[in-house]
Amino acid sequence: MDIIVLVGRILFAYLFLTSGVAHFAKRQMMAGYAASKGVPAPMAAVLGGGVLLLAGSLSVLLGVWADLGALLLVVFLVPTAVLMHGFWRERDPQARMNETTQFSKDIALAGASLMLFAFFSFTGDDLGLTITGPLFHIR
Repeated sequence: MDIIVLVGRILFAYLFLTSGVAHFAKRQMMAGYAASKGVPAPMAAVLGGGVLLLAGSLSVLLGVWADLGALLLVVFLVPTAVLMHGFWRERDPQARMNETTQFSKDIALAGASLMLFAFFSFTGDDLGLTITGPLFHIR
């Protein structure tokens, strides 16, 4: 089971790790897009989001307080879904469909991250192939 969970952590973290890197490498473009969506302080939001993505994904990937890392991803995903992918604001059917898909993806990933939080917290030190045990302990 340890290997399966490790492979799952790697696959799950990949999306967030690459997105976190892009938040720094393409910060100007991303801040412009965030500004167009009405996000206040768009550059700070992009950089803060990048920190959440990198810290959360590396935590899950390496197994260093992976429960906390999963929560950091939730903290990124839910506001991003609401602020960046407000499909209810779109009048164009194609734009509405695209934003609905992105909103749904972010909410689904937030749900998966919450499940990972519970899994890591509940399993505790019994989950192998991690550097540390969980920060939180759910019983």
